[in-house]
Parts: sequence; structure tokens; C-alpha cells
Amino acid sequence: MTTRHVTVGVDGSLAATWALDRAAEEAERRGTALHIVYAVPDRDEAGPVLASAASRVRARRPGLPIVAAAVEGSPAQALVREGSDADLTVVGTRGLGGVTGRLFGSVSLRLAAHTRSPLLVVRGDQPSGESGTVLLGIESDADADAAAYAFAEAERRAARLSVVHAWTHRHLSPELPSLVPATSPGQQEHARRTRSEEAVPRFTLAELAERYPHVGVETRTVRTGPAQALLTATREADIVVIAAHRDPHRPGVHLGPVTHTLLHHSHCPVVIVPAGWDKGSLT
Repeated sequence: MTTRHVTVGVDGSLAATWALDRAAEEAERRGTALHIVYAVPDRDEAGPVLASAASRVRARRPGLPIVAAAVEGSPAQALVREGSDADLTVVGTRGLGGVTGRLFGSVSLRLAAHTRSPLLVVRGDQPSGESGTVLLGIESDADADAAAYAFAEAERRAARLSVVHAWTHRHLSPELPSLVPATSPGQQEHARRTRSEEAVPRFTLAELAERYPHVGVETRTVRTGPAQALLTATREADIVVIAAHRDPHRPGVHLGPVTHTLLHHSHCPVVIVPAGWDKGSLT
């Protein structure tokens, strides 16, 4: 599709209904069309499911432009393909290691690993827009695309942005005071690394803060347990935004422990933004 749109995968399951409702909300918030996709081996099977999904959206959000289409192939492959030029792709999951429906569960993990545009993963037990906070997890300047998405999302919601910057460092073994100078090379390197890492949020977010002057931002740096720190913060957030990175030596995107933790246990919906995604589509 060439027009701006939000893509959502459906299959008639309860998880698909959660995703459909959230995708319609996101499309309306952005002022875009909604593209409903059903991936099936035989397109003749899709008619009733697509008709029911479209009818549900029209009843709840009259006037929202809808395109409903059956596509052949596996659900993950179809949604990666159909969502490649979308503002957002939405999928539902039961979370906590559970699976609901043919489309979800492990499919959401495969989508997260290969998505070419922002991916929103939702569950039915997660509230929709209550705290007025968008949560952003960043590690380095390589997460600039996720940061840009989070600022735009906070502006759309008239919400504040809470940034958690996580980093880890090599453990320095204790040195005997009588045998080393007051400031050893190892301690100097540790101090330099600390200053450098703590500057990451400032440099990464400074330009975005100027671009989005009405978005209030608070940041904090955590040095251990980034997955748990972000997971705890999701209790007070409407949505959490994180980055996915591609390894040039391996195909696709490989999900780290933070992404796995949030996809399975987050208390709010999770947006995964692939590094290198075109920020121009935010406008």
C-alpha cells in the first residue's frame, strides 16, 4: 500500500481481537487507514473472518478507512511483507509464555526478529492509555530510531516520556591499595566509561527534545539488570518502546534478553523499532 496505514494480523482468535481493537485505535490516533490481513493457505477460508473484523471496526470507529485482504503464506512472513511500509504493524499475544490462536505466540517473536517497521505487541490484560507515560529503553546512540519513535508517540498521546538508559561494564577486580597508585589505569578507564555512558541519553535525546519541545522528558541510567528495570517501569507506562538491531554478520534481527523479557511479561504493550527504520514516516 502507498497510503499511510496501520497493519494488523487477524485469524478469528481472541488475541486477534485484542490486536484488531488496538490497531484501529492506533490508526485513528495517527489519521491513517487500517489494513487488516489474514494469512491463510487457501484464500477462500478468509472471507468470514475478514468480514467480521471489518464489521467490528466500522461499528466502533465509523469513518476509519479500512482495507481487508487475504494473503497466502505463513502469518509471520505475510505480516513482515504486508507491514514493510506501514506506520505500525500490530499483533496480539497472550504473553507469559502462552499462545492464543494460530497467528500468535511464537509468531510474535518471529515478527519481532524480522520486522521492517515498528511492531506493536499487545495482550488483552494490558490497559489502553491510562498513565500518560511513554517508556523508552535505550542502550546507545544506535537506538536513535527507537528514541525518535518514542518522542513522536509521546507527542501523539500528549504524554510524558520516561527514558531508562541501561549499560553494563566489565567488572574490575579489587586492587590492593598498597600495591597500586591512588587512581589505577583500570579505575581511570572505568571512570571514563561511566562518563561516556551516562552522556548517551543527553546526546541521543538532545536533538529530539528540540524537535518535540512540548514533550516532557525524564531519564535515569541503570548499570545492572536492564530487563528487570524496564519490566518494573512498564507497570506505570501506557506503552514501552525498545530497539531491535541487525547483526551485519547474521541475517535478520536477533532478540536480546530485554526484548524477550518484555514480550513475555510486560505490563503494557511493547513497540519494537528496527534500527535503520526510516524516521521520515513518523511525520
